[in-house]
Amino acid sequence: MTAVPCGEPACAVRHDGWVIDRALTQRIANAVSRGTVPGARSGQPATAPEPLPGDLSAICADAETRVVEYTGLLPAAPLPPPEAVPRSTWIAANVASMGAMLDPLGDKLPAGGVLGGAARSAVGTLLSAEAGALTGYLSQRVLGQYEFTLVDPDAPARLLFVEPNIAEAARRLDADAEQLLTWIAFHEVTHAVQFAGVPWLRPYLAGLLRELLASLDVKLDPRALLKVPSREDARGLVDAVKQNGLVGMLAGGERRELLERVQGVMGVVEGHAEHVMDVVGAAALPSLDELRTALDRRRRERPPLLALLERLIGLEAKMRQYEDGKRFCDAVVATAGPVALHRVFDAPEQLPSVAELHDPEAWMRRTGAAPAAV
Repeated sequence: MTAVPCGEPACAVRHDGWVIDRALTQRIANAVSRGTVPGARSGQPATAPEPLPGDLSAICADAETRVVEYTGLLPAAPLPPPEAVPRSTWIAANVASMGAMLDPLGDKLPAGGVLGGAARSAVGTLLSAEAGALTGYLSQRVLGQYEFTLVDPDAPARLLFVEPNIAEAARRLDADAEQLLTWIAFHEVTHAVQFAGVPWLRPYLAGLLRELLASLDVKLDPRALLKVPSREDARGLVDAVKQNGLVGMLAGGERRELLERVQGVMGVVEGHAEHVMDVVGAAALPSLDELRTALDRRRRERPPLLALLERLIGLEAKMRQYEDGKRFCDAVVATAGPVALHRVFDAPEQLPSVAELHDPEAWMRRTGAAPAAV
């Protein structure tokens, strides 16, 4: 999607249909990103970031050629041009997308009356602050992103590469910066090819998310907004989020099947990109093995407080999506070849369930992707 940076006077106006205040969310996110709030990790330096190495457009064009050749997925339209961006631009794009995804929940919040209006305002401010802190934290870590509004399949997409984070990652990983950028491009261009080459994928995912959001029950006790939570309240909330994530906690048991379908799609999408970036990278990157080892180590080796935060906000589950999805894709290719793997994109019915992500042979039996017995 195309994000429009918020100027203070224009964007400070609250819109009744918005669940989060975009301007407040963005201000908090930028402050966290720069490390100018208490407890934030030191963020983007005051000096201009190092420019990305090499020709980003040429790198992404080569990546598209390699990904299309391996996957057989043909984009129906040109991929979005790659953009080298600062953290603030990444934040603006993601705040807009997050807001669009959360807006449907607005109808479920209290409206009308002094108490209802006050509760709605309090919830909106709380969500804006939490969304801003989360987005600011993520802006310090994300390297690249194929960005689009999940609930609007017609909104334009963007291919973003966050300059300061890639330069910092190359230093921390002791990696060749251009090879690291190329490897990141393989991952993000794979996402672009997936969604441009599989016409049903983005509308299908958008439909699942709209259905899930429509089914959520947001019940607010206005008196609870004025109550200081007890230690037991806090412990119960933390345990629920750690177990199921925020959406899973709200969804409840009767909606868990729908949530698992969303998780299954995302597991395939992320795992497929991880698999493809390694396969096509093997022919293009001399230091692929070192890059994979270093990136896996980067994902595991985090300070305890950051690791706890990632568990609470669901990033640990996101990492499992990468790992489970990649293991599934690797196993299918090892058993039946890449053509069998890419049958996951033939139709929604071909997608693996969460259980099948952990049992690739069951998926191959169900879909007929298993190799014929000799």
